[in-house]
Amino acid sequence: MELPLFAALQRTPRVALTLAFVLFFLTIVPALYSLLANPILPLLISSSETDGPFPSDHMHLSHMNSPSVRTLSPVNSPIPAPPYHTRPQKSSSGKIPSPNISPIPVPPDHTPSRHQHSSSHQSPSPHVNSPIPAPLNSSPVATSTSRTQIRDVMTKQRCDLFNGEWIPNNESPYYNMTCWAIQEHQNCMQFGRPDTGFLRWRWKPDGCDLPIFDPQEFLEMVRGKSMGFVGDSISRNQFQSLLCLLSRVEYPEDISSSPDIAYKVWNYTSYNFTLHAMWSPFLVKTTTPDPKSNFFSLYLDEYDTKWTSQINQLDYLIISSGHWFYRPLIFYENEKVSGCQYCSLPNTTELPLHYGYRKALRTSLKAILENFKGLAILRSFSPQHFEGGAWNKGGNCVRTRPYRRNETIPEVADLKIHDIQQEEFRAAEEGKKKKGLRLRLMDTTQAMLLRPDGHPGRYGHLQTAELSSRNDCIHWCLPGPIDTWNDILLQMMKTEK
Repeated sequence: MELPLFAALQRTPRVALTLAFVLFFLTIVPALYSLLANPILPLLISSSETDGPFPSDHMHLSHMNSPSVRTLSPVNSPIPAPPYHTRPQKSSSGKIPSPNISPIPVPPDHTPSRHQHSSSHQSPSPHVNSPIPAPLNSSPVATSTSRTQIRDVMTKQRCDLFNGEWIPNNESPYYNMTCWAIQEHQNCMQFGRPDTGFLRWRWKPDGCDLPIFDPQEFLEMVRGKSMGFVGDSISRNQFQSLLCLLSRVEYPEDISSSPDIAYKVWNYTSYNFTLHAMWSPFLVKTTTPDPKSNFFSLYLDEYDTKWTSQINQLDYLIISSGHWFYRPLIFYENEKVSGCQYCSLPNTTELPLHYGYRKALRTSLKAILENFKGLAILRSFSPQHFEGGAWNKGGNCVRTRPYRRNETIPEVADLKIHDIQQEEFRAAEEGKKKKGLRLRLMDTTQAMLLRPDGHPGRYGHLQTAELSSRNDCIHWCLPGPIDTWNDILLQMMKTEK
């Protein structure tokens, strides 16, 4: 007569013990090993991690032996100053052209609180025409006190958001090239750009992954709040990128109080969130030239009240500038002419290049320290990438992939602006005493220095004989590398929160 298995085991103790040992070995031991090898770690993201002192051995830009090239390598000294910037050349009409200040378009078929699903606005991934190189194996780097950092969940490594590498990304772009907020000169495909590889990269910081911008998460975070962008056309470039990224969830309503296209206010009614775009390319009080003159007059110690009077209503402020300071300028301090730049005027002191920018930035940071109580972010300088000549001498940007940070790259003559921003930011940090104000540096200069492929170049306008030599290697394509600034912006906001 056959016995059930349990009864058989009762009569054969050796078999039972052997089976129990096998079961224990196959279940309990692997579980204990897994727990010991991979302990469960909490997510640690706090503002205190941003404020503590850290070593200063993060990546910097440094000169090669040749003065005509620049590479990215780890050093412990400050970023060296680039060669002296050459005097801007006039166009055939005798005037230095100004960037376009045309209005941002209105959303098509606009109705307040128009919601969109991400899937409906997801643009298909374009085909890459050239092979994509594999990313470098990067080691983690420490951060300076001016950096925002996140912490990797599993390794607990501190992560500097602003040092890293561009790596292939098959999921981008994250909105359509038909986004309503894109102006014609930013649409790099409209006028025949043949390559689409510039769309297929994302920024990978050393030691961690930077999450892609989540429009729903962003809007929930800013519910009932307001955010302002102050600066020049590059600041507006980022603002329009943000509008396009958010359009996957909702279209905003234009609630601007005046028809002035330089000061726009958009409201996301479902979230009671307002976005302010404030045009101030010089950041301080400025008078524009009369038709017979090329000289802007800058009052270096006086606020531009068009934006400084509004910031006490904001919760977030992103400020940036730089490119306009290479023009002929007359400087006023204490209500008197203190000098000029590129002017050659009688009885007027010719001041060194960047004198005006340092003073203007210092005044602007002072205005923020005195009048703002939220999260203020100074975004660092966005390098230009003209090669083969200056902007008005046939220079162009024709590269189709990012630089690797171990490559030598052409010298960029305007990185002195970045040096000044770091110095003035540190001085403002030391001087801030206003309770509630948080001042942070979004140091995107290294990331953008590696993206010569992301500008409109000759494809920001219709190809005609008259415009064939006009190349834009300053602004950024939309979609394009500049979308990463908003990835970083959201992460900085989350870290502060």
